[in-house]
Amino acid sequence: MYTETLFFLLVLIFSVIIHEVAHGYVAEMFGDPTARLAGRLTLNPIKHIDPLGSIILPALMLLGSGGKFAFGWAKPVPYNPYNLRDFKWGTVFVGVAGALANLFLAVIFGLILRFHDLFGIVSGPFSDMLGTIVFTNVILAVFNLIPFPPLDGAKVLFAFLPYRFQQVHDYLEKNWILFILFVFFFAQYIISPISSLLFRLITGFTL
Repeated sequence: MYTETLFFLLVLIFSVIIHEVAHGYVAEMFGDPTARLAGRLTLNPIKHIDPLGSIILPALMLLGSGGKFAFGWAKPVPYNPYNLRDFKWGTVFVGVAGALANLFLAVIFGLILRFHDLFGIVSGPFSDMLGTIVFTNVILAVFNLIPFPPLDGAKVLFAFLPYRFQQVHDYLEKNWILFILFVFFFAQYIISPISSLLFRLITGFTL
């Protein structure tokens, strides 16, 4: 149990780092060098780890749920949307970049798991490790695409709404207690079913 928890945390840490670095690279593609100038376009964990969101909370959730449910985050990669060449679409693509990076990882490792016989991989500990990588990245993608500030899905949603709705975004983003209540009482009932479905579609296995 503890070995599995440790492996999950390692996968989670590097998955959220890749998630954040993807935001930074796409922002630079659209003209904003903020992440690069801040030294955040790196896979060095020290630059990205948030002790609460990357280690403590995921570990507590994983242990509390018996290894069935957990998520986390890294320090957000900084970017300045006003530097983007195209404010609206730049914001959208920067917003979805992290989730797409996680889905890409999930698909790559999921296909290896799905066709493990072709790769000479026997079912057992290694295939379980692949399953953990896939499941972790699917959860991160689904979680971050929820359109509730400060998650990435909200940035995408509000980029398409009239500017007057920005006040709603700013209010929700400032009142973290609403986000915490949403996550703990509602989000897990959204994340788990969708993540399980994506896991089955990618790997051919049921959680």
